[in-house]
Amino acid sequence: MSASSQARARDFILNETQFHLGFLPTEQSNPVTRELDKKFASSRVEGVANLQQVDRNVLEMAQKVLKSPQFAKLAEEGLATLKRKGKIVFSGCGATGRLSILLEGMWREAAAAYEPLAPFADQVFSIMTGGDFALVRSVEFFEDYLEFGREQLRMLGIGKNDMIVAITEGGETSSVLGTLEEAVDRGAKGFLLFNNPAELLAEHIERSARAIRDERVTVLDLSCGPMGLAGSTRMQATSSEQLIAGAALEHIAAALMGTPVPDTAAEFGRLLDELEAPASRQAMADYIDFEAGVYRKHGRITYFADDCLLDIFTDTTERSPTFMLPPFRPADDTTSPVPWAFVKNPLFTTKEVWERNMRRPLRCLEWTREDYERLGASERIQNAPPHIGAADLLKIAVGNEPSPERYATGNDAAVLVETGVAANRKELEAGFAARAAHFSTAKRLFIGCGKGDFTVACTIPDSPLRLIRHMAVKLVLNNISTGTMVVLGRVTGNWMSWVDCTNKKLMDRGARLVAEIGGLSYEESCERLFEALEIIAATTPPGAEKQSAVQYVLARLGGKR
Repeated sequence: MSASSQARARDFILNETQFHLGFLPTEQSNPVTRELDKKFASSRVEGVANLQQVDRNVLEMAQKVLKSPQFAKLAEEGLATLKRKGKIVFSGCGATGRLSILLEGMWREAAAAYEPLAPFADQVFSIMTGGDFALVRSVEFFEDYLEFGREQLRMLGIGKNDMIVAITEGGETSSVLGTLEEAVDRGAKGFLLFNNPAELLAEHIERSARAIRDERVTVLDLSCGPMGLAGSTRMQATSSEQLIAGAALEHIAAALMGTPVPDTAAEFGRLLDELEAPASRQAMADYIDFEAGVYRKHGRITYFADDCLLDIFTDTTERSPTFMLPPFRPADDTTSPVPWAFVKNPLFTTKEVWERNMRRPLRCLEWTREDYERLGASERIQNAPPHIGAADLLKIAVGNEPSPERYATGNDAAVLVETGVAANRKELEAGFAARAAHFSTAKRLFIGCGKGDFTVACTIPDSPLRLIRHMAVKLVLNNISTGTMVVLGRVTGNWMSWVDCTNKKLMDRGARLVAEIGGLSYEESCERLFEALEIIAATTPPGAEKQSAVQYVLARLGGKR
């Protein structure tokens, strides 16, 4: 082990204990899915059913929280904020940051469709740690900086007429807590949503305790136990937060329109029933085999969509750090690995796609070296500021521009994802047919009441925010993407054993994975991981897919992978 990697490991072990999170339920292995890899090996349908068991915990949580005084206060304060011309700001990082952007997009779409909501269209905002660029590609290490969150909050000019809804799956994400602290310091109303027991967080993590015990903050504890895939908070944690935050917006919309409030818990329960039906499980199982088969032949999947594009971004972007897959790359990048999965709209250019889906200007970060120095960033970030501005996001060709690398292998597939509610369905299908002609295979994945090559049948109730439609897409894609990676051997038991250690929380998770699977102490696991990261960085050729540090260590140990 080099002196530098040993020093970094010791520093993490001794001085970063606030990021040692193995005691949190969201970071632990769920006993229900402990043999997830074996279930999928035995039967794809059995594997899907096993994953779905854990989604039932979200319903149980929602039935309680939606009746709580804290939820009532969230909806009531949201309505009052809009009426006094204030801003509702959703803030998150990673999966919850993408959720925050989705919630803003849902509101803006509803305001464009319903006249009573139109005057309030530009009063719901989102903060994504790392800016809008992080919607399509994770921005490394940003979540570790409380001051980064504060700065992004300041950029929105939040004041006493506004409110913030900070969403952090584990309840401990520094950048998100930074936005909350800055907002309430400025007089805004503060709400905090998370998925671990509040007292457990407050007892062990100082930054969480400050927020939870702050009298200016209303806390909504959405605890629903360990994830179906251990530590993957993009699963049930983010699902529960999407359900509760989305329900609050549905309540606000109903009040402004003078219509009945949807029974969100009952509707979500019906959705789970329908997704658990034998035909729906079989459709997901069949699709998992299809997508895994494409990857086995070194082919690529390109999802095409319009109305549910933001939902698909949320899932596909998360696959990169969760399963060590190549992230989205700019169109002018010909050296980085080509992403296994990508997302495109067949009808509009990239610029038009963002205008159409965001319904507001891009909110990217154009920070300079001086900004990072002022905000206390590490020398690594100061010396090489990330390219995450609007121009960088527009280089990722998610529109109808030709992308020949997506169909270059001869084993590539185009997949149209539909929910049956798009007003431009005929144009969408025609646009897809034209683009799909370049691919060796074209399939349709239908989620809702309709028919495709793979049909996951479920009822989509009508409501201004179309919350249940978004929940359906999320749950189906969670099951499909997770199941595909299990089938391809990137999950051990129910652990994401190919995780990319790109921040302190993931570094801790990687160390715990090595300790559990490889039979080492936590301290030795940290040392071996930092050594592996240094070796991989020095030996990975340009254009090659990056190796998992966890897998590197386990291979050298000769342990189970």
